[in-house]
Amino acid sequence: MAIERVIDTSTHADNDEEKIVEITLRPNNFNEYIGQERLKTNLKLAITAAKKRNEPMDHVLLYGPPGLGKTTMAGIIAYEMNANLRVTSGPAIEKAGDLASILTNLADGDVLFIDEIHRLRRAVEEILYSAMEDFKLDIVIGKGPAARSVRLDLPRFTVIGATTRTGSLAAPLRDRFGHQYRLEYYQDHEIRQIIERAAKILGSEINSDAANLLSGRSRLTPRIANRLLKRVRDYADVNGDGIIDYPTATSALKMLEIDELGLDPADRNMLQLMLDNYDDRPVGLTTIAALTGDEASTIEDFYEPYLMQLGLIERTPRGRRITAKARHHLHKKP
Repeated sequence: MAIERVIDTSTHADNDEEKIVEITLRPNNFNEYIGQERLKTNLKLAITAAKKRNEPMDHVLLYGPPGLGKTTMAGIIAYEMNANLRVTSGPAIEKAGDLASILTNLADGDVLFIDEIHRLRRAVEEILYSAMEDFKLDIVIGKGPAARSVRLDLPRFTVIGATTRTGSLAAPLRDRFGHQYRLEYYQDHEIRQIIERAAKILGSEINSDAANLLSGRSRLTPRIANRLLKRVRDYADVNGDGIIDYPTATSALKMLEIDELGLDPADRNMLQLMLDNYDDRPVGLTTIAALTGDEASTIEDFYEPYLMQLGLIERTPRGRRITAKARHHLHKKP
Protein backbone atom coordinates (compact mmCIF):
# COMPACT_ATOMS: atom_id res chain seq x y z
CA MET A 1 0.00 0.00 0.00
CA ALA A 2 1.44 3.36 -0.97
CA ILE A 3 2.27 5.75 1.83
CA GLU A 4 1.15 9.31 1.15
CA ARG A 5 1.19 12.50 3.15
CA VAL A 6 -0.89 15.53 2.23
CA ILE A 7 0.45 18.95 3.16
CA ASP A 8 -1.77 21.99 2.69
CA THR A 9 0.49 24.84 1.61
CA SER A 10 -2.23 27.01 0.15
CA THR A 11 -3.15 28.79 3.39
CA HIS A 12 -1.09 30.27 6.19
CA ALA A 13 -1.25 28.34 9.48
CA ASP A 14 -1.97 29.92 12.86
CA ASN A 15 0.85 30.83 15.25
CA ASP A 16 1.03 27.43 16.97
CA GLU A 17 1.17 25.55 13.69
CA GLU A 18 3.84 27.92 12.37
CA LYS A 19 6.02 27.12 15.36
CA ILE A 20 5.66 23.39 14.67
CA VAL A 21 6.64 23.84 11.04
CA GLU A 22 9.48 26.19 11.93
CA ILE A 23 11.10 23.82 14.39
CA THR A 24 11.80 21.42 11.52
CA LEU A 25 14.34 24.02 10.31
CA ARG A 26 12.96 23.77 6.77
CA PRO A 27 12.43 27.13 5.04
CA ASN A 28 8.88 27.76 3.85
CA ASN A 29 9.48 30.05 0.87
CA PHE A 30 12.15 31.35 -1.49
CA ASN A 31 12.97 34.30 0.77
CA GLU A 32 13.92 31.93 3.60
CA TYR A 33 15.77 29.45 1.38
CA ILE A 34 19.52 30.11 1.47
CA GLY A 35 21.74 29.14 -1.47
CA GLN A 36 21.02 27.52 -4.86
CA GLU A 37 20.58 30.98 -6.41
CA ARG A 38 20.58 29.80 -10.04
CA LEU A 39 17.94 27.17 -9.26
CA LYS A 40 15.77 29.67 -7.42
CA THR A 41 15.97 32.16 -10.30
CA ASN A 42 14.82 29.56 -12.82
CA LEU A 43 12.03 28.26 -10.59
CA LYS A 44 10.74 31.74 -9.77
CA LEU A 45 10.45 32.48 -13.48
CA ALA A 46 8.64 29.19 -14.17
CA ILE A 47 6.25 29.66 -11.24
CA THR A 48 5.45 33.26 -12.18
CA ALA A 49 4.73 32.24 -15.78
CA ALA A 50 2.50 29.33 -14.69
CA LYS A 51 0.53 31.54 -12.30
CA LYS A 52 0.16 34.22 -14.97
CA ARG A 53 -1.32 31.63 -17.34
CA ASN A 54 -3.41 30.21 -14.48
CA GLU A 55 -2.18 26.68 -15.09
CA PRO A 56 -0.08 24.13 -13.16
CA MET A 57 3.68 24.30 -13.44
CA ASP A 58 5.40 21.83 -15.74
CA HIS A 59 6.81 18.70 -14.05
CA VAL A 60 10.08 19.19 -12.14
CA LEU A 61 12.99 16.78 -11.58
CA LEU A 62 15.41 17.65 -8.78
CA TYR A 63 18.59 15.62 -8.49
CA GLY A 64 21.89 15.71 -6.65
CA PRO A 65 23.61 14.33 -3.55
CA PRO A 66 21.48 13.72 -0.43
CA GLY A 67 20.89 16.48 2.09
CA LEU A 68 21.01 19.46 -0.29
CA GLY A 69 17.33 20.42 -0.01
CA LYS A 70 15.37 18.58 -2.71
CA THR A 71 12.43 17.79 -0.42
CA THR A 72 12.49 21.31 1.00
CA MET A 73 12.46 22.80 -2.50
CA ALA A 74 9.43 20.69 -3.42
CA GLY A 75 7.54 22.15 -0.46
CA ILE A 76 8.54 25.67 -1.43
CA ILE A 77 7.38 25.17 -5.03
CA ALA A 78 3.98 24.02 -3.77
CA TYR A 79 3.83 26.97 -1.35
CA GLU A 80 4.70 29.50 -4.06
CA MET A 81 2.10 27.92 -6.37
CA ASN A 82 -0.54 28.07 -3.58
CA ALA A 83 -1.06 24.34 -4.12
CA ASN A 84 -1.56 21.30 -1.93
CA LEU A 85 1.54 19.12 -1.62
CA ARG A 86 1.07 15.36 -1.64
CA VAL A 87 4.16 13.43 -0.60
CA THR A 88 5.08 9.83 -1.35
CA SER A 89 8.19 7.90 -2.39
CA GLY A 90 9.21 5.43 -5.05
CA PRO A 91 9.60 2.40 -2.74
CA ALA A 92 6.22 3.11 -1.10
CA ILE A 93 4.32 2.70 -4.40
CA GLU A 94 4.45 -1.07 -4.65
CA LYS A 95 1.99 -1.65 -7.50
CA ALA A 96 0.15 0.21 -10.22
CA GLY A 97 -3.05 0.28 -8.17
CA ASP A 98 -1.30 2.28 -5.45
CA LEU A 99 -0.31 4.98 -7.93
CA ALA A 100 -3.79 4.97 -9.49
CA SER A 101 -5.30 5.56 -6.05
CA ILE A 102 -3.02 8.54 -5.46
CA LEU A 103 -3.60 10.07 -8.90
CA THR A 104 -7.39 9.80 -8.78
CA ASN A 105 -7.43 11.67 -5.46
CA LEU A 106 -5.52 14.66 -6.80
CA ALA A 107 -7.22 17.98 -7.47
CA ASP A 108 -6.48 20.59 -10.13
CA GLY A 109 -3.17 22.29 -9.41
CA ASP A 110 -1.98 19.80 -6.79
CA VAL A 111 1.71 19.01 -6.50
CA LEU A 112 2.69 15.33 -6.20
CA PHE A 113 6.18 14.92 -4.75
CA ILE A 114 7.80 11.52 -5.35
CA ASP A 115 11.02 11.06 -3.39
CA GLU A 116 13.54 8.48 -4.64
CA ILE A 117 11.67 8.39 -7.92
CA HIS A 118 14.40 6.23 -9.47
CA ARG A 119 13.14 3.34 -7.31
CA LEU A 120 9.69 3.20 -8.94
CA ARG A 121 8.79 -0.23 -10.28
CA ARG A 122 8.54 -0.61 -14.04
CA ALA A 123 4.79 -1.31 -14.02
CA VAL A 124 4.22 1.84 -11.94
CA GLU A 125 6.39 3.93 -14.27
CA GLU A 126 4.30 2.96 -17.28
CA ILE A 127 1.14 4.20 -15.56
CA LEU A 128 2.90 7.47 -14.76
CA TYR A 129 3.92 8.12 -18.39
CA SER A 130 0.42 8.90 -19.71
CA ALA A 131 -0.57 10.55 -16.45
CA MET A 132 2.26 13.08 -16.72
CA GLU A 133 2.02 13.69 -20.45
CA ASP A 134 -1.69 13.50 -21.22
CA PHE A 135 -3.27 13.63 -17.74
CA LYS A 136 -4.96 10.34 -18.50
CA LEU A 137 -5.04 7.14 -16.46
CA ASP A 138 -5.28 3.81 -18.27
CA ILE A 139 -6.65 1.02 -16.08
CA VAL A 140 -7.67 -2.54 -16.85
CA ILE A 141 -10.99 -3.78 -15.47
CA GLY A 142 -11.58 -7.51 -15.12
CA LYS A 143 -9.37 -10.45 -15.99
CA GLY A 144 -8.92 -12.84 -18.85
CA PRO A 145 -11.06 -12.56 -22.01
CA ALA A 146 -13.50 -10.23 -20.25
CA ALA A 147 -10.81 -7.68 -19.37
CA ARG A 148 -11.19 -4.23 -20.88
CA SER A 149 -9.15 -1.06 -20.75
CA VAL A 150 -10.66 2.18 -19.51
CA ARG A 151 -9.05 5.64 -19.85
CA LEU A 152 -9.90 8.11 -17.10
CA ASP A 153 -9.34 11.86 -17.16
CA LEU A 154 -7.09 13.23 -14.43
CA PRO A 155 -6.88 16.77 -13.07
CA ARG A 156 -3.95 18.85 -14.25
CA PHE A 157 -1.25 18.42 -11.63
CA THR A 158 2.51 18.79 -11.24
CA VAL A 159 4.90 15.94 -10.45
CA ILE A 160 8.09 16.83 -8.60
CA GLY A 161 10.55 13.95 -8.59
CA ALA A 162 13.66 13.81 -6.42
CA THR A 163 16.56 11.44 -6.92
CA THR A 164 20.20 11.03 -6.00
CA ARG A 165 20.76 8.81 -9.06
CA THR A 166 19.41 10.47 -12.16
CA GLY A 167 21.24 7.93 -14.33
CA SER A 168 19.02 5.20 -12.90
CA LEU A 169 15.86 6.85 -14.24
CA ALA A 170 14.34 5.36 -17.36
CA ALA A 171 14.81 7.72 -20.30
CA PRO A 172 11.05 7.93 -21.11
CA LEU A 173 10.33 9.02 -17.53
CA ARG A 174 13.20 11.51 -17.39
CA ASP A 175 12.14 13.10 -20.67
CA ARG A 176 8.66 13.86 -19.32
CA PHE A 177 10.05 16.39 -16.85
CA GLY A 178 10.01 19.85 -18.39
CA HIS A 179 12.30 21.22 -15.69
CA GLN A 180 15.43 19.29 -14.70
CA TYR A 181 17.72 20.85 -12.13
CA ARG A 182 20.76 19.65 -10.24
CA LEU A 183 21.26 20.91 -6.68
CA GLU A 184 24.90 21.81 -6.14
CA TYR A 185 26.99 21.74 -2.99
CA TYR A 186 26.73 24.95 -0.97
CA GLN A 187 29.40 27.56 -0.28
CA ASP A 188 30.87 28.01 3.21
CA HIS A 189 29.20 31.39 3.73
CA GLU A 190 25.81 29.91 2.76
CA ILE A 191 26.24 27.06 5.23
CA ARG A 192 27.17 29.59 7.90
CA GLN A 193 23.94 31.52 7.23
CA ILE A 194 21.96 28.27 7.44
CA ILE A 195 23.58 27.44 10.79
CA GLU A 196 22.88 30.92 12.19
CA ARG A 197 19.26 30.75 11.04
CA ALA A 198 18.81 27.27 12.54
CA ALA A 199 20.37 28.36 15.84
CA LYS A 200 17.91 31.25 16.02
CA ILE A 201 14.98 28.91 15.38
CA LEU A 202 16.23 26.51 18.06
CA GLY A 203 16.64 29.36 20.53
CA SER A 204 20.41 28.90 20.86
CA GLU A 205 23.03 31.63 20.90
CA ILE A 206 26.00 30.93 18.63
CA ASN A 207 29.11 33.06 18.15
CA SER A 208 30.32 33.89 14.66
CA ASP A 209 33.59 31.99 15.20
CA ALA A 210 31.67 28.87 16.20
CA ALA A 211 29.36 29.23 13.18
CA ASN A 212 32.41 29.47 10.91
CA LEU A 213 33.90 26.37 12.52
CA LEU A 214 30.72 24.34 12.05
CA SER A 215 30.28 25.52 8.45
CA GLY A 216 33.78 24.28 7.62
CA ARG A 217 32.97 20.82 8.92
CA SER A 218 29.48 20.38 7.45
CA ARG A 219 30.53 18.81 4.13
CA LEU A 220 28.91 21.74 2.29
CA THR A 221 25.54 20.12 3.09
CA PRO A 222 22.68 21.80 5.02
CA ARG A 223 21.38 18.54 6.50
CA ILE A 224 24.77 17.76 8.04
CA ALA A 225 25.15 21.38 9.19
CA ASN A 226 21.84 21.21 11.07
CA ARG A 227 22.74 17.83 12.55
CA LEU A 228 26.11 19.07 13.82
CA LEU A 229 24.48 22.20 15.23
CA LYS A 230 22.03 20.11 17.24
CA ARG A 231 24.79 17.91 18.63
CA VAL A 232 26.96 20.91 19.55
CA ARG A 233 23.92 22.54 21.12
CA ASP A 234 23.43 19.43 23.29
CA TYR A 235 27.07 19.61 24.34
CA ALA A 236 26.78 23.32 25.19
CA ASP A 237 23.64 22.76 27.27
CA VAL A 238 25.23 19.92 29.28
CA ASN A 239 28.82 21.14 29.60
CA GLY A 240 28.39 24.91 29.52
CA ASP A 241 25.89 27.73 29.79
CA GLY A 242 24.10 26.88 26.53
CA ILE A 243 26.03 29.45 24.48
CA ILE A 244 27.81 27.91 21.50
CA ASP A 245 31.23 29.55 21.36
CA TYR A 246 34.43 28.47 19.61
CA PRO A 247 35.92 26.39 22.48
CA THR A 248 32.60 24.63 23.07
CA ALA A 249 32.15 23.84 19.37
CA THR A 250 35.76 22.61 19.15
CA SER A 251 35.32 20.27 22.12
CA ALA A 252 32.01 18.95 20.81
CA LEU A 253 33.42 18.23 17.33
CA LYS A 254 36.42 16.52 18.89
CA MET A 255 34.06 14.28 20.85
CA LEU A 256 32.15 13.55 17.62
CA GLU A 257 35.47 12.84 15.84
CA ILE A 258 34.72 15.27 13.02
CA ASP A 259 38.04 16.50 11.63
CA GLU A 260 38.93 19.81 9.97
CA LEU A 261 37.75 18.61 6.53
CA GLY A 262 34.42 17.43 7.91
CA LEU A 263 35.36 13.75 7.65
CA ASP A 264 33.90 11.40 10.23
CA PRO A 265 35.38 8.07 11.41
CA ALA A 266 33.60 6.18 8.60
CA ASP A 267 35.18 8.41 5.92
CA ARG A 268 38.65 8.07 7.38
CA ASN A 269 38.20 4.34 7.86
CA MET A 270 37.34 3.90 4.17
CA LEU A 271 40.36 5.92 3.05
CA GLN A 272 42.63 4.09 5.47
CA LEU A 273 41.43 0.67 4.31
CA MET A 274 41.99 1.63 0.66
CA LEU A 275 45.47 2.88 1.51
CA ASP A 276 46.46 -0.09 3.65
CA ASN A 277 45.19 -2.74 1.25
CA TYR A 278 45.75 -1.21 -2.17
CA ASP A 279 48.11 1.73 -1.64
CA ASP A 280 47.84 3.88 -4.79
CA ARG A 281 46.33 1.13 -6.96
CA PRO A 282 42.71 1.44 -8.18
CA VAL A 283 40.07 -0.56 -6.31
CA GLY A 284 36.54 -1.45 -7.40
CA LEU A 285 33.40 -0.17 -5.70
CA THR A 286 32.25 -3.65 -4.64
CA THR A 287 35.68 -4.32 -3.14
CA ILE A 288 35.49 -1.08 -1.14
CA ALA A 289 32.04 -2.10 0.07
CA ALA A 290 33.40 -5.49 1.17
CA LEU A 291 36.27 -3.79 3.02
CA THR A 292 34.06 -1.33 4.89
CA GLY A 293 30.99 -3.50 5.37
CA ASP A 294 28.75 -0.88 3.76
CA GLU A 295 26.43 -1.21 0.78
CA ALA A 296 27.96 -0.19 -2.54
CA SER A 297 25.08 2.27 -3.07
CA THR A 298 25.81 3.91 0.30
CA ILE A 299 29.43 4.49 -0.67
CA GLU A 300 28.51 5.76 -4.12
CA ASP A 301 25.70 8.08 -2.98
CA PHE A 302 26.86 9.27 0.44
CA TYR A 303 30.63 8.98 0.94
CA GLU A 304 32.08 9.25 -2.54
CA PRO A 305 30.63 12.57 -3.84
CA TYR A 306 32.09 14.66 -1.01
CA LEU A 307 35.42 12.83 -1.00
CA MET A 308 35.71 13.45 -4.73
CA GLN A 309 34.69 17.09 -4.24
CA LEU A 310 37.61 17.46 -1.81
CA GLY A 311 39.98 15.64 -4.16
CA LEU A 312 40.65 12.82 -1.70
CA ILE A 313 39.70 10.06 -4.12
CA GLU A 314 39.48 9.91 -7.89
CA ARG A 315 37.74 7.65 -10.37
CA THR A 316 39.76 5.82 -12.97
CA PRO A 317 38.66 3.30 -15.63
CA ARG A 318 39.88 0.54 -13.30
CA GLY A 319 38.24 1.81 -10.10
CA ARG A 320 38.63 4.32 -7.26
CA ARG A 321 42.03 5.48 -6.08
CA ILE A 322 43.06 7.67 -3.16
CA THR A 323 45.09 10.79 -3.94
CA ALA A 324 48.21 12.39 -2.49
CA LYS A 325 45.94 14.83 -0.65
CA ALA A 326 44.26 11.92 1.10
CA ARG A 327 47.64 10.48 2.03
CA HIS A 328 48.65 13.79 3.52
CA HIS A 329 45.39 14.07 5.44
CA LEU A 330 45.91 10.59 6.87
CA HIS A 331 49.48 11.61 7.78
CA LYS A 332 50.97 9.04 5.43
CA LYS A 333 54.09 9.75 3.38
CA PRO A 334 53.89 8.99 -0.36
